[in-house]
Amino acid sequence: MQAMKKEGEWLVTRLTAADADAPIGNLLREGWKLPRKQVHLLFQHKEVLLDCQAAMQHATVREGQELRLRLCQPEPLGIEPIMQPLSVLYEDDHLLIVEKEAGILLHPTEPQHRRTLDHMVAGHLSRTGQQVKVRHVHRLDQDTSGVVLYAKHPWAAALLDEMLRERTITRTYVAFVHGQVARDSGKIDEPIGKDRNHPTRRRVTPSGDRAVTHYKVRQRYSHGTQIECRLETGRTHQIRVHLSYIGHPLMGDALYGGQRDQIARQALHAERLRFEHPFGGQLVEVSAALPTDLAALEKKLR
Repeated sequence: MQAMKKEGEWLVTRLTAADADAPIGNLLREGWKLPRKQVHLLFQHKEVLLDCQAAMQHATVREGQELRLRLCQPEPLGIEPIMQPLSVLYEDDHLLIVEKEAGILLHPTEPQHRRTLDHMVAGHLSRTGQQVKVRHVHRLDQDTSGVVLYAKHPWAAALLDEMLRERTITRTYVAFVHGQVARDSGKIDEPIGKDRNHPTRRRVTPSGDRAVTHYKVRQRYSHGTQIECRLETGRTHQIRVHLSYIGHPLMGDALYGGQRDQIARQALHAERLRFEHPFGGQLVEVSAALPTDLAALEKKLR
């Protein structure tokens, strides 16, 4: 898809030869993956403009026409903002990528949770005058640090969700595990489901959902291994469950067999996100350095 710029409440672009000769409704739904309900509402409220004129769904588009879509109306944040420092790694009209510290919930799961990453993102949006609903695209466990992606409008959220399903967003993690991993690289393809004997734990089980983790050894130490993990799927606790399953639980991960003598939380960090921008196609690659506790662990292991 070509680049789209934001002008007030509108997303604006110039149609190309690849778009020409298609009904505008079909182009939006099938070519550009805008949700059908959203397309219906846009046309119903005359919020699809071709060369500044309200368009009908069946209107055939031409190369060079200006297209405007009213998709950036002011929205409530959806969560109470808190004004705390936030590490912003990337931001534009469509996306926001931030760094989460270990120990912070990504979103509230109980009414008393009033200091989560979503609250902090709401604070950033409020502070910068953006009337945008807080929409995280994926999640990290409370004690996992690293990069988290947010969408700034419904179309961006829909496209990024689709990219996650299609596995075109690469998520890379750094993990420190017990023992020396023998193989330099490997693939763990084992289904994951709930553990009926524990309210929060997951386990490898034939009745679970398919889960695939790729790993590569970065460094072997006398008493552990640093590995890089890439997720093909995104099951709850996936890396933690898979590494424990192959006999190398994360250091600090008491829930899945790790010891806390070296670090007090699971030694897992979401290091990098890499994907093609859904509006323009340019490569977006964002990384977060190891936080202080994991950097200290690495130094200790060396």
